[in-house]
Amino acid sequence: MVRAIVGGNWGDEGKGKITDMLGAQSDVVVRFQGGANAGHTIINEYGRAALHLLPSGVFNPHAVNVIGQGVALDLDKLFRELDDEVLSKGVPTPKLLISDRAHVLMPYHIQFDTLEEMRLADKAYGSTKSGIAPFYSDKVMKKGIQVCEIFHDDLLLEHLQEIAALKNAQLTDIYHIDQREPRSEAEKKLFSPIDPKEMFDYLVSFRDRLRPLVGDVASFLHQCIREGKQILLEGQLGSLKDTDNGIYPMVTSSSPLAGFACVGAGIPPYAISDVITVVKAYSSAVGAGAFVSEILDPVQAEELRRRGGDKGEYGATTGRPRRVGWFDAVATRYGCRIQGATEVALTKLDVLSYMKEIPVCTQYEANGEKTDDFPFTAVIDEAKPVLTTVPGWGCDISGVRKYEDLPQAARDYVEYVEKAIGVHISYVSVGAGRDE
Repeated sequence: MVRAIVGGNWGDEGKGKITDMLGAQSDVVVRFQGGANAGHTIINEYGRAALHLLPSGVFNPHAVNVIGQGVALDLDKLFRELDDEVLSKGVPTPKLLISDRAHVLMPYHIQFDTLEEMRLADKAYGSTKSGIAPFYSDKVMKKGIQVCEIFHDDLLLEHLQEIAALKNAQLTDIYHIDQREPRSEAEKKLFSPIDPKEMFDYLVSFRDRLRPLVGDVASFLHQCIREGKQILLEGQLGSLKDTDNGIYPMVTSSSPLAGFACVGAGIPPYAISDVITVVKAYSSAVGAGAFVSEILDPVQAEELRRRGGDKGEYGATTGRPRRVGWFDAVATRYGCRIQGATEVALTKLDVLSYMKEIPVCTQYEANGEKTDDFPFTAVIDEAKPVLTTVPGWGCDISGVRKYEDLPQAARDYVEYVEKAIGVHISYVSVGAGRDE
C-alpha cells in the first residue's frame, strides 16, 4: 500500500507529527520534493527533533528511508542533520537510500538566493535563503549536478567548470560582485566568484560517507510495491505553495502535491491509494503572500502565535514568527481538492481551547462579490474574509485520546470543518506528541 501525507494549506500544518506516527508503521518512508527550506518538528520517545531533509521514518529502525530524485539535496545539511538530530539522541543508525539521480544543492545556490533577495530589496519573496529557487532553476536549465556524478572525477570537474563560467558571468553582470565592498567575512564569501576546484573538493569530501547510501530509488520502490510493502510518501510545505496551483509568485520552487510523488520518487500514479492531507484547526504561514484569514489585530495574533505549535508558531527552519489566522475553509477546500485528498488529518485542535468563540473564514469577498472558490492571486490580494463564529469549548483537551471523549463543542467544530471542506476527517490531533 502506498499512501501520501501532504499539506493542505501554506505548510506548517503539523505534518511532522502525522508522518512520525504513520512512519512508525511503515516499511518505507520517502521524501520526494523540496529541500532544507522547511522542516518537520517531531516529538517522540527520543525527544524533540527538527527534520528538514531526512524522512520521518528515521526513528523507525525497521523502515528504509528514501530521498528521491525530486529532492534538493544539500549534503552538508543532510549529514549534519543525521548527526545532530538523530544519532546524537541515541537513535539507531537509520536505513537510508539516496537516489543516484537526485540533484545536489550547491553552496553557490545559497549565494545566488541571498544575492537575489538583496537585489529585490522591498520586493523580495521572503526566501529562507536555502538556495531552493536557484537550485530548481539550474535543474530545469540542465545545469545541475546529480549525485551519481560525484563518483566520476573527470566528468564532475568538467561540469563544474562549465557551470562556474556561466555563474561567474551572472555574478558580475547581474549582481556586480566586483563592485561590492564586503564589510564582513560572510560578505566577502558572498561577493566572491565561484571556484570550480573548490566546489569539486566540496563534493568529493562527502564521497566516502555517501557511497554506501546511493542507489536506484525507482527500482527499489517498484520492487516494494510488487511485494506489498507499506510505503509512506512524505510531502513538504502545502498545496498553496505549489508553483502551478498556489499563490504564485509567493510559492516554493517544487510541487508539494501528492501527484508529484510519481515524478519525485519514480512510482506509477495508480500505486498511490491514499492521500492524507494535513490541515490545521486554524491557519498559519511563513513569509509573504496572500493570506485572507490572517488576524490583523497584533494582540490577538500574538496570543494565538504564542499558544500554537509545540513551542509557539515559529518556523522550524528559520525561527521566523509565523503569520496566523482563522481556519480558512475556502483555501483548505481548494488545497484538499488539488491534493486529491482521500482523508484529512486535523491538527492543533487543542490550541483553540482558550477561546470562547472561534471565527472561521467561510467565504471570500472581493470586488463586491462573495465566493466559495479560491481565486487567482490578484483577486486574493484584494479579498476580505467572510467570517462565521463557532462556539468554543473552553477547556483543556490535550489529555483526550478518544474522539467521543472530546467536549461536544470541540466535536461540533471538527464536524463543521469537515462539512466545510468536503473531506472526511480521519485523524484529530490534540497535542504535539505521537500519542496525542
